[in-house]
Amino acid sequence: MARSDYQLGMYEKSMPNTLSLGEKLNMCRECGFDWLELSIDETDEKLARLEWGQEERSELRHAMESEGVQIRTMCLSGHRKYPLGSSDPEIEKRGMEIMAKAIELAADLGIRIIQLAGYDVYYETGNDETRERFINNLKKAAVMASRRSVMMGFETMETPFMDTVEKAMIYVNAVNSPYLQVYPDIGNLTNASLIYSTSVTDDLMKGSGHIAAAHLKETVPGKYREIPFGTGHTDYGNDIRCLKKLGVRMFTGEFWYVGQEDWQKTCMNASAFLRKQLDEVFNEEKYAD
Repeated sequence: MARSDYQLGMYEKSMPNTLSLGEKLNMCRECGFDWLELSIDETDEKLARLEWGQEERSELRHAMESEGVQIRTMCLSGHRKYPLGSSDPEIEKRGMEIMAKAIELAADLGIRIIQLAGYDVYYETGNDETRERFINNLKKAAVMASRRSVMMGFETMETPFMDTVEKAMIYVNAVNSPYLQVYPDIGNLTNASLIYSTSVTDDLMKGSGHIAAAHLKETVPGKYREIPFGTGHTDYGNDIRCLKKLGVRMFTGEFWYVGQEDWQKTCMNASAFLRKQLDEVFNEEKYAD
């Protein structure tokens, strides 16, 4: 089977922040990835992207056309600072403003999926009330997303609130909207599998029919980021095989620029490593569609 049977995205934070988005799109193509995942994190710099006017949005659309690389997904981690379940009404309000503006930006740029951080709250202690607010605001967000045909998907996180697909499905089922699904991180799931003595693939199957895409990331026990591909314990073959059975065809390589001078080589190596894992699964005749 050809590579066209799946698509591999590149996480924006894998490149230096000094690059323009146009330069990042170029590097995405040069390194062998299919699309770029835009970051809207909790920093003022990234949140300011939500305030872009039509000129800035038009310039980015032009850059995507010129480079032949689209921005297909958005990693919306800004809700870590402004969570939807916050006990502070002003923070909750800001979280909903971020949600609304992220959906509008996604619609304007052609972004298909917004990956949501699976937290009711992050910098405060959660309780029944924060969880209730989280669900109520997710229902509002799903209506907003439905108006613009933008899908949202929960990332499985590093905290107990939503570190498995099974837990994410509690909220997917509570909201009961086609515009809220799951966008799991198999590296995070691998660490969760050690905590709960479960199988990553068994957990993925609990999201059957609701997994829109997947993050491919390396982890080691107890550590969730900045682990070079191929040096941890993520079982790419079995996890990708399971995701393929579940109908997933969009995969994003999640890794970070951490100041290394040869970061371009790191990006190219990541692409080659992940392509190898994906190609091996998608070329298996016994798992062919």
